[in-house]
Order: sequence, then structure tokens, then C-alpha cells
Amino acid sequence: MSDILIRAREPADLADMTELLNQPRAIWGTLQMPFVSLEARQKRAAAGSPGDLHLVAVIDGKVIGSASLNRFENRRVHAGSIGMAVHDAYAGRGAGTALMAGLVGQADNWLNLKRLELNVWSDNSRAIALYERFGFEREGLFRNYAWRDGAYADSVAMARLRP
Repeated sequence: MSDILIRAREPADLADMTELLNQPRAIWGTLQMPFVSLEARQKRAAAGSPGDLHLVAVIDGKVIGSASLNRFENRRVHAGSIGMAVHDAYAGRGAGTALMAGLVGQADNWLNLKRLELNVWSDNSRAIALYERFGFEREGLFRNYAWRDGAYADSVAMARLRP
């Protein structure tokens, strides 16, 4: 993990992120649509909420992972939702762990969030194991949650509560 740099996402990172999120395995693990253009990603990034945190994992100047923490408002100001993806060619090198450490550290030490939540495909055992290592627990199953790769797929709701 020592060769992975975690930092805030910059506008110049969107080309690498477009490549990352067009990888077959990376897109399979998210709710994103495949074949999204750089221009569409730029528009989406520009329209984002100012309270959101966007991190990237970088190896040798290339963005190989992406994660976000979206904070809720009003009566859910104590909570946030996370999502992440890692480039297919770099899976298993520690980028997911480094990104999770960055998100959880920011949530705990700077944002004072009590609850972090996420949804993960029920058949993505590698991601579930990562989230469990960071204290996330399964809270429920969403059956036929979304259409993915030609079939409906189930999703597991997970959350981490900070004492």
C-alpha cells in the first residue's frame, strides 16, 4: 500500500476516472452506467454538492481508484453514504483499503459523522469483506435492487456506527 497516494479529486483526474469507471469489473461493482463520456463526467462533477468528499487513489501519477463520501442534510446531518471503485488492472493492490481508511478517517476525525452507510451487491464478497474490516455491519437485503449485467441483482445494506 505504500506506493498508493490518497488525495482529493482534482478536475484533471476525470479522464483517468472515466477510464477507471469504464472497466468491466469496476462498473460491475457500482450503480454507474458503462460507457459514460469524459464530458458527461465533467458535467456531473461540476454539479456536485460542495459538502461531498471525493478521494482518488494514485499510483505513478495515474488515478486507479475513486471513493466518495456524500453527507446528508437536516435530521440526517450525522450520517453519510459512501461509494467506491478500483480500476480492474489494479484490484487487489490495496487501493480499496487505502480509500476506505481515508473516508473513515475524514468522517470520524473531521466531520464527526456518527453513521456511514453503503449498499453493495450481495455477490461482491471481496467488497463486503473490506467493509466489514472497517466495522461495517449488514443491516438488510434489498432483493432485485437493480438491473445489472442482464439480470436483477440483490444488494446488501451496510452501516458503520461510531460510538
